[in-house]
Amino acid sequence: MSDMRHTFTDRADLIAYLRAEFPNATEPDVPTGYARGGRAAAEAALAAVDPARYGATRNFLDGAVTRLAPYIRHGVLTLAEVRDATMQQAHAHQETAKLISELGWRDYFQRIYAEIGDRIWHDREPARTGFAPHVYRDAVPDEVLSGTTTLVCMDEISGDLRRTGYLHNHQRLWMAAYLIHWRHVRWQAAARWFLQHLLCGDPASNNLSFQWVASTFAAKPYIFNREALEKFTRGVYCRRCPHYRNDCPFEGTYEELTARLFPHAPDLQEGGQSGQSGQGRGGGNSGRHEPQRHANRGDSGGGKHSGEQRSRRDDREERTR
Repeated sequence: MSDMRHTFTDRADLIAYLRAEFPNATEPDVPTGYARGGRAAAEAALAAVDPARYGATRNFLDGAVTRLAPYIRHGVLTLAEVRDATMQQAHAHQETAKLISELGWRDYFQRIYAEIGDRIWHDREPARTGFAPHVYRDAVPDEVLSGTTTLVCMDEISGDLRRTGYLHNHQRLWMAAYLIHWRHVRWQAAARWFLQHLLCGDPASNNLSFQWVASTFAAKPYIFNREALEKFTRGVYCRRCPHYRNDCPFEGTYEELTARLFPHAPDLQEGGQSGQSGQGRGGGNSGRHEPQRHANRGDSGGGKHSGEQRSRRDDREERTR
């Protein structure tokens, strides 16, 4: 067998070569990618990070996110390396706080994975949604996979995932919540779909984030509403959606959505709302676990009807995406 090629003109050339060399390989959709591989590309991406802008804008789809996750996921960059570079670039330590926090949470998730291994696919605790496990289906619906739900936001998120291998953290949270709480899909099925396509996907961050949304690794389930989605996308989906302010399934206050989605969970009705999509990482205040204890780390950032309550867990732009 001849030696394989090591240099390619671009990613498309690499993909074409691998398809020709391994025609019988099982092939999911191959994203043409938002991140160029290699150490040089990783160092360039790291040098371009602006910690202050990241902290101020990361919750918006057009915010200054880092795009470092694929390099961290595949070992091209280490967490310590990103931390040190971030500290060197900042003019003041407070500028780095949000980004350093994300690195810490990624490390924490990896440590859990190292401890429990394949049990990362099992519920850490029973869900707090009020529904029995058998209610949740074992597969992502075909119309979600193909991007034909007629909900512009979900269809475009599905398309972005399959086409590029990248989703902004808010997009990940919204799709996860939609599948689990609106469509009653088991979080494991949704997590496998994400891992099939995400260039930065790893079972630790991916699965524990899904469990956080599902409330098997959090004090409450995470949800969002149309107002929050419209805000953090600057209306890019809503203005084109036939369901806008008409029959949008995400329309309503958080009290209304909680009552609608979790009618069999009296604790959520009486004890406050479920995690909400506001100005944090996924913009919510769903409880987050910390070692050896539960921690509902929400802090109010505004009116509860405006989707402004948040949690520090939501403040992370999921493992420095």
